[in-house]
Order: sequence, then C-alpha cells, then structure tokens
Amino acid sequence: MLCGIDEAGRGPLAGPVCAASVILKDDFPFEILNDSKKLNHVQRMEIRNIILEKAFAFGIGWATHTEIDEINILQASLLAMKRSFEEMIKKKNFTTEDTEEHGEDKIIISKSLLSSLTTVIVDGKFVPNINFPCTPMVKADAQVPQVMAASILAKTERDTYMEQMAKLYPKYGYEKHKGYPTKAHKEAVKLYGASPIQRLSFKY
Repeated sequence: MLCGIDEAGRGPLAGPVCAASVILKDDFPFEILNDSKKLNHVQRMEIRNIILEKAFAFGIGWATHTEIDEINILQASLLAMKRSFEEMIKKKNFTTEDTEEHGEDKIIISKSLLSSLTTVIVDGKFVPNINFPCTPMVKADAQVPQVMAASILAKTERDTYMEQMAKLYPKYGYEKHKGYPTKAHKEAVKLYGASPIQRLSFKY
C-alpha cells in the first residue's frame, strides 16, 4: 500500500500552501491521472471528484500565509504535508463517534492502517516529520500515480480556496492568478497595499 504526498502553492505571493496525502485502491482508474501541471482546470476538477469518490484514503492539510511568513515556505510546505497525512490517518481510521464510544480501540485501528502501509513517497527533495519513513522523489508528481493524485487534490483545493478569497478581496484578482506573482497581482498590491492574506516575507 503506497501513499503519495504533494503540495501546491509554494510560489504565490498570497494565500496558504496546501498539501494532500492519498492512498489509491487497486481498482482505481489510474489511466485518468497525469501531472497536474499538464491538466487544465476542468480536467483537474473532474479527476478530483473521482479521487474523492474512489481513493482508499486521503487527507488535506494547510499552512497559512502567517505561518509561511513565520517559518518560511519550505517548512510551511512540510507542515502542511504532515497535517495532510495525519488528517488522512484520522479520517480513515475512526470517526468522532467511534472515538467517543471506543477510545481504547482508536489506537489499535490507527496502528492497523500504518502497519499496512509499505511506502510513502513525497514529491521533492524533503520529507515531512510524520510517523512513517518517507522517500523523497523529485518529479514524483509526473511518475507516481498516488503523488499525481495528491498533487491534483492539493492544487484544486487551493484554487477553490483562492476563488473564495477573491469574493472577499475582489480588487486583487485572486480568481484569475490564484495569488501567483503575475504582473496584475503585483500592480494590485502596489495600488491597494497588501491584502489580509498577503505573504509579507516574499519579494514583490
């Protein structure tokens, strides 16, 4: 059983970084997966829905723009990955009701999923601090299906978040550039100042 982990949002000047952890079933339609950068928005959203429906387990994790400013983007990305893995384990192994009624069983069930994992592959050169050995792999998001799925989930979750932020802060055009350092984004910051979700530690 292989888990893939990836993030989205290291390069933007605004908003959080998002990460996803994904374990796929043997009968998952692997042929639909691809490097998220090679897919358009509609394709990513369609595949996202299939991943959410058919994945064996998945988790989403975030690190905020303030955390990015405090600990730097690399550490924030690894923190989001850690949170996504922990969320996946939590969601897969027990519900809130199970925890309340079967507090003793929670630990046993949690160990069951971790013991069934054989590999965790993380896109890039660094790995998060999780309770399982990880293997870093550069460009895993173009080679390993589980990492491809994690990349697509992270990207679509973050894009959806930035589209919501665009409604709160319409002057900045987040629905178009998702916080990335486009000319329009930089000009908006110069004209209106930093938005409430701006990464202040980044160069403009």
